[in-house]
Amino acid sequence: MKRNLTPAAAVVKSGSRSRTPIATAVAVMVAGLAFSAQAQEAPADDVSTVVTVTGVRASLEKSLKQKRNADSVVEVITAEDIGKMPDRNVADAIQRLPGVNTQSSAGGEGGFGENDRVSLRGTSPSFQQTLFNGHAISTGDWFVLNQFGGNVGRSSSFSLLPSELVSSVVVHKSATADLPEGGVSGVIDVITRRPLEFKNQLTAEGSIQGFYNDLAGKTDPQFSGLVNWKNDTNTLGIMVQGFSQKSTVRRDGQEILGYTPIAANSVAAQARPELAGVKVPTFIGASLFEQKKTREGGAFDIEFKPSKDLTLDVNGFYSQLKAPHQNTNWLAAPANSINSTKDGVPNGQIPTNYTVKNGTMTGATFATNAGEVDNIYRPDAGGESYYLDFNFKYRATKDLTLTGKLGKTHGVGYDRNDVYYQNNVDGGMVYQLNGMSPASVSYPGGTTTKPGSTAWIGGGESRSVDQEKYAQIDAELRLSSGIWDSVKFGARLTDHKRDAEHPLESKPGPLGIANPGPVWNGTQYPSDFAKNLGGNLSSNYFKYDGAALGVWGAIPGNRNLDRVARHNWTDEFKLKEKTSAIYAMANVTGDNWSGNFGLRAVQTKQSSLVNKKGGPITGSDWEPYSQNLFERTYNDYLPSANIKFDVRNDLVVRAAVARTIARPDYSALGGSVSLNDDALSGTGGNVQLDPVKSDNAEVSAEWYFAPKSAFSVGLFYMDLKSVVSNGTVNASYYNSKRGTNTVYQITSPFNTSGKNKGAEFSYQQPLFGDFGILANYTYADGKLDNGDELVNASRSTYNLTAFYEANALSARLAYNYRSSYKAGVDRGASQHVEGAGGLAGSLNYKINEHFTITFDALNLTNTTIKMYAENRDQPRAFYSNGRTFYLGLRAKL
Repeated sequence: MKRNLTPAAAVVKSGSRSRTPIATAVAVMVAGLAFSAQAQEAPADDVSTVVTVTGVRASLEKSLKQKRNADSVVEVITAEDIGKMPDRNVADAIQRLPGVNTQSSAGGEGGFGENDRVSLRGTSPSFQQTLFNGHAISTGDWFVLNQFGGNVGRSSSFSLLPSELVSSVVVHKSATADLPEGGVSGVIDVITRRPLEFKNQLTAEGSIQGFYNDLAGKTDPQFSGLVNWKNDTNTLGIMVQGFSQKSTVRRDGQEILGYTPIAANSVAAQARPELAGVKVPTFIGASLFEQKKTREGGAFDIEFKPSKDLTLDVNGFYSQLKAPHQNTNWLAAPANSINSTKDGVPNGQIPTNYTVKNGTMTGATFATNAGEVDNIYRPDAGGESYYLDFNFKYRATKDLTLTGKLGKTHGVGYDRNDVYYQNNVDGGMVYQLNGMSPASVSYPGGTTTKPGSTAWIGGGESRSVDQEKYAQIDAELRLSSGIWDSVKFGARLTDHKRDAEHPLESKPGPLGIANPGPVWNGTQYPSDFAKNLGGNLSSNYFKYDGAALGVWGAIPGNRNLDRVARHNWTDEFKLKEKTSAIYAMANVTGDNWSGNFGLRAVQTKQSSLVNKKGGPITGSDWEPYSQNLFERTYNDYLPSANIKFDVRNDLVVRAAVARTIARPDYSALGGSVSLNDDALSGTGGNVQLDPVKSDNAEVSAEWYFAPKSAFSVGLFYMDLKSVVSNGTVNASYYNSKRGTNTVYQITSPFNTSGKNKGAEFSYQQPLFGDFGILANYTYADGKLDNGDELVNASRSTYNLTAFYEANALSARLAYNYRSSYKAGVDRGASQHVEGAGGLAGSLNYKINEHFTITFDALNLTNTTIKMYAENRDQPRAFYSNGRTFYLGLRAKL
């Protein structure tokens, strides 16, 4: 019989039990516990590591008991009351767990202050699957470059998920047969609260906060509230939640937008042949990003138990993120200054005082600058996500339990009515790269404090639509015969659609170049611009008021807004994906061991509608095109097994093996080509990509050496059979700015193979009465078989958390560090994120049983996000987002 022991009991009785040989039990290795609807209703011993927000010392004992009794490898964060989730974002909280990494972007927008994507064990965010109460949740990305082209991924945006809605977050690291396929590295399941789980018949909770970012220098209000009612027989409950969160953010940055080889036929290479092929910065920009975000929405749940054996539940969620923003970028253009042509004849400059290091021109002087000032105003950018779900649980007999769910989810990211206006610049240009410190840039003889003439005009509209319908049925039959505890089996169907649309990309209208530019009221960059980046960077740059850009863009004749001629079909695709899965799983148990094993079989039907050059559809400036349908069907068989041994009362050993899959990113399958007319680069897809397959194995040991204390170590291995990587090719496409076909460097995906292996260490212990410490470290060595880097693989990640809790006062300091990693390929070159850490803190004072004062601080270290290309002599970006503070009052009545 399976025995559940608390850690305290384990310490007292250490060494009192006989051992069961591991070899005997490996034959019955099994795959963990059911999730989805049951994850919310499972008993406490169905989850492991739990970081509880209130009553820290008491929660440590509970978490260790749950960890010790679990069969599969999972991590959990819980929140007992509204607004009590650690950190201010679900992704922020998850990153405190072993093996979890976060990043502040989906890929196209650079780095921001709010963690947005989550990955597991040094793999891509698209390698894990995010669920909401066991089902998928569609996402909507607010940034334009994540809505079409090469950055339309499968990872979910946590920026749409306020922590106030969350009861717990379960991170499944080892696969089980009843877990929906789609996560090579694991599954993250966000669990919301259920009405009948509340203790009181009527519950009202709420919080009010002030949000302040010291870079933006403005305070904004944030509200959340919950009302839950249930009848006195605990058979009917209704819960309603709502939230409204505003935040003003600013990001100061320097962006080096790619590196371009010096053309062999350029004037510079003809004069100095040794320069041919040397890489030179495409653009070096002083980038100011300003945004006002508003996140609003809510959730409801109606739970009904007409009998003790039947539970019916209907729940829904809606979140809308309005994210208008303005981005101004003063750009030096070394590559254009060298490689420029006129009528196909090279007419670029020969730089002087140049230096070359590791094949990169790290500094040079130019008589004139072929640069520009990008003024981008996006007044109607945002995203929304919702789902509607019905689920039930029915105990048909004392041994047979049925569960199921049916629902749909919808997400959309949009960017409408944006205006792009570009100024010419004058004077010369001198730059010097400084490795992983910002580059120095100056414009001798030029004017940076007032607008130049009109260089280019653009803007337009884009949209990404993500939706899924799902149905699932599960059955568990209790056997209680010998080692056979129960068997579980079920089926799941999904119908997923993802569309990337770019219906309008404007260009100068008949009057745009001749007309005066937008009204400029003397606005300049903030005087403290880039002060946190280092390098003594200048803040003497003009900028337009965003509203003035909008007014100018709406004047008839300034822009060509013809939706036929300016329909950029190259960026678009439509993808449909239907899956059907069945599984069977056995739960087994014996003296001092337990586990389960199973098999999941899944069929995937994919169809991609891709636009290709040449065909009957005419009228677009991007040449005639045709729409081509690509279809394929493939089957996968996914065995999995997990086992746990109680070696002795204070020592637990676990093992797990599984085959897993993750389907490629939507843009990788979509086949479309997205182009950058300035950098002459682009991204493309591959409709023939296979899913990423991986054979995973892991072992771990947990030592409960003292009450409320534990030390654990785990080893993991992933054999990636068909991981997706990227390569580059040259191809000719229509250049909207040049009005002719031009050769671009196109980055496109292909299947290859690789390995990811590593270790996880975790330690926690109360110290000195009211104090305590939690620490973990993860090492991941991820590489492709050809020696190239695995995307998103950080070798080292660690967390250090110290807490204090006594009477009404509690405090916490948490430091997180992640080493450098390759974030992807951008403009034909690798893009790495330099290793960095950050410190967060919280302070809570409980006035009485009803009111608590809260204070949270993020990025206390004011960390600068740094990026580089192939090596650190090729910096890519430096971003500062400032520190963020929250001061609030939480109430529970």
